[in-house]
Amino acid sequence: MTMAENSEVIEVLNDLILINNDRIAGYEKAYDETKQIETDLRAMFKNLADQSRGYVTDLKGEVIKYGGEPASGTLTSGKLYRVWMDVRSVFTTDNRKAVLENAETGEDAARKAYEEASKTELPADIRQLILSQQTSILTAHDTIKRERDRQRDVTSYPLTS
Repeated sequence: MTMAENSEVIEVLNDLILINNDRIAGYEKAYDETKQIETDLRAMFKNLADQSRGYVTDLKGEVIKYGGEPASGTLTSGKLYRVWMDVRSVFTTDNRKAVLENAETGEDAARKAYEEASKTELPADIRQLILSQQTSILTAHDTIKRERDRQRDVTSYPLTS
């Protein structure tokens, strides 16, 4: 690979590191915003933050392998991604739905970042890593969406399960 090709790979990987850092920050905030009684949501948010921590570790390893400096911090656009958890929800029966709607918006941003990355010309091993992470992010998005949709009929699904 040429130096220019290496730089493009490093840039794509660093963008994904930053979006995952945003995802971690967003889910940590979601966890903090969720009532302790809502153990199901708290567990899901913790797992998704941990998932992104693992992705960051893998992506940083690849950046180093390609001779780059791993990114730290968050994307400028990622700050918009994180905004979904910056609105303090009132702790009402609607809180679960609001938190889940915000999380779904965040997952949409992560999904788009991975879609863009997958359109880039990348070495097979990097492409495989990105596709694997992308699949998990799509699954997380669908899980959050399904849980959000369940909240529409709060009387059928009490807050505690």
